[in-house]
Amino acid sequence: MNGCEKNERVDSASRVILATPRQLFRTYFDAETLKGWRVPDGATGTYSVLEPQPGGRFCLNLLYSDRTETDGPAAAIEIITGEFAEFVPDERIVEEIHYTNTDPAYAGMMRLTFTIEPAKAGSKVSLHATGMPQALEVTAHRAALAAALRRLALLTE
Repeated sequence: MNGCEKNERVDSASRVILATPRQLFRTYFDAETLKGWRVPDGATGTYSVLEPQPGGRFCLNLLYSDRTETDGPAAAIEIITGEFAEFVPDERIVEEIHYTNTDPAYAGMMRLTFTIEPAKAGSKVSLHATGMPQALEVTAHRAALAAALRRLALLTE
């Protein structure tokens, strides 16, 4: 059963980027390049684990300098772990992302699908997220996905 059949929320963003599918796919193989577009605005981040392959793991450590809380949506430190569930060269990457938090409304697992399709000029890139923690605000999350694609365009065009 897919997310639509379960009436599950889907947050997504798409953008045409003036880069080849190969260039875009290769951003997953360098931790510095990947964090350049995956780390949210207002944060600094490091990948302590990055295994870009089917079944590979990742661990992204985020630090928000403007936050002081130790937990919840305003936590200064956030650790995001996950696995690469699917890895189709130059076409698609599916990640299972785990959010750990003492507040169950901010904990859970999200599935993020990164899709690349050839376009007339460049490539159409899409991010589709399902299974977000229930407290994750819809508009803010969709804006964050669009911002990630904007940063990807800046890195690859």
